[in-house]
Amino acid sequence: QLHLVESGGDSVQAGGSLRLSCAVSGYTGRRICLAWIRQVPGKEREAVARIYIDSGTSDYDDRVKGRFTISQDRAKNTLYLEMISLQLEDTAMYYCAARLGTFVRCPSDARDYNYWGQGTQVTVSS
Repeated sequence: QLHLVESGGDSVQAGGSLRLSCAVSGYTGRRICLAWIRQVPGKEREAVARIYIDSGTSDYDDRVKGRFTISQDRAKNTLYLEMISLQLEDTAMYYCAARLGTFVRCPSDARDYNYWGQGTQVTVSS
């Protein structure tokens, strides 16, 4: 059973940086999309960064492009999200999510992911 555990959430000031981690267990194959999905209460979930492990193809939501970087360490079975130039609007619960299968590009709709971690809170203050 695929299992995802996030860590690294914190409170930071606007303009600051943070790195989130997601430990992935229960699956060692390459045909998997891993994504960082964030949610603010009352708003829809946003799949802000996605990566297809087999090809390494990554995609970003326009709101974070150039500021967030998704990466994986296969040896550690860990997914990362490097975030720089954090903005107040980046405040959210960040989830690591997964979808098994063969893709050209990972789904951008958060509803297409069927494995989820418990989330880690990122709070950006002025």
